[in-house]
Amino acid sequence: MGGVRRAPLVALTAVATLLMLGASACSGNSQPVGLGTADRGSVTEVVDASATVTARAAATLTAPSAGTLGALLVTPGQSVTAGQVVALINSPAAQQQLSEAQAALAAAGGTGGTFRGTDLTAAQKQIDDAAARAFASARQAAAAVGDPAVRAALLAQIDAAAAQYATLSATARSVITSVQRGLASLSAALGALGAAQRAQAQSAYDLAKSTVDALTLKAPIAGVVQLGGAASAPGGSLGSLLGAAAAGGAPVPAPAAGPMQPAGPGVDPAVLVGTPVGAGTAIATIVDTSALGLLADVDETDVLLVSPGVSAQVELDAAPGGSYAATVGSVDVLPTTSSQGGVAYRVRLTLGAGRYDDGRPAPTPRPGMSAVAHLAVREAHDAVTVPAAAIVRVDGHDNVWLVRDGRAQRVQVSLGVQGPDRVQVVSGVAPGDRVVIKGADRVKTGQSL
Repeated sequence: MGGVRRAPLVALTAVATLLMLGASACSGNSQPVGLGTADRGSVTEVVDASATVTARAAATLTAPSAGTLGALLVTPGQSVTAGQVVALINSPAAQQQLSEAQAALAAAGGTGGTFRGTDLTAAQKQIDDAAARAFASARQAAAAVGDPAVRAALLAQIDAAAAQYATLSATARSVITSVQRGLASLSAALGALGAAQRAQAQSAYDLAKSTVDALTLKAPIAGVVQLGGAASAPGGSLGSLLGAAAAGGAPVPAPAAGPMQPAGPGVDPAVLVGTPVGAGTAIATIVDTSALGLLADVDETDVLLVSPGVSAQVELDAAPGGSYAATVGSVDVLPTTSSQGGVAYRVRLTLGAGRYDDGRPAPTPRPGMSAVAHLAVREAHDAVTVPAAAIVRVDGHDNVWLVRDGRAQRVQVSLGVQGPDRVQVVSGVAPGDRVVIKGADRVKTGQSL
């Protein structure tokens, strides 16, 4: 629907509007010609765009490691605060990994680490291979975490540990080369290897500890709880629920797929306490509905008329007869493909309260609901206006048929703001002029009207 102009928001404050279906007739034609009057008034140009209600932000909490859901401390629809514990994951594998990493760290605590041989090159390769496997495994586990904040923190920690290890490994390699050339002692090489080994062991322990700590799932934002992932909502996905409130955050990536209980029509997709979960299984989604917005698709033919600050009236399919106030916050620079296959641009709006025609408050929308935004892109006040039906296109120019001294005269005009019912005429017509608004295709120059 983006870019289709409609007629719900025209505000006319004309001094006097005269619509007369004239009794005059074209020569040799009995069909009547309708006449109207050019007046002064206000005109609003409206662009309609299909839209979707969006939440301010959302975050999906996922299991950081394979295990079972040990406890669920919230209920669907419950409001939670940032940092509140939502669920606990039992993961014997994660606990075992932490125990092993702690033992390896303790064993690597000596000056020379756990290596006591004299084949320094082999020792270097052994330690480097172990570090490479550990970092690769850690990255794979972190990538399966659906919560973007937790995932980003884990990956950053892994990158920092890998960089630290790379520095120590390079130092050890340099010392080993010096030993082989007789420029350094064996103890120096063992010390360098031990430092690299301890760094790798410390990194493994820190990452295992982070995984265990992450088994306690906490709400990263304040909001309302929905069990499972956002994509489990019927007819919706995380991308459609978010997008755009100008007051709020960016869309959160969808959680990685993980084993869940079978679901289908009539089955709650939420994970139950005691259910096995895999790394990345969505446990709950926190949706911040404190500020609702709209994500609208505006056709390329109209988008240059839309700018931040433009006001709009919004209609929801779910609230017939209701009207909600909205304001444009931003317009995307890059296009997207519209539902009809054309080029459209995403426009983000803040969404205000709504009311019915009788003054009753309209219900608060839910994220994902369908809407139509009527964008008031241009306005003209105290302007010369004529009925939109008076405009006739001839040879690529806008014209109107005026009645002067009782006879028809075609006049080329310049248009300004174009409302659905009346349009602004910048030049060519004066207030009070009578114009043809019906049967213009049958009027001829000089015809008696």
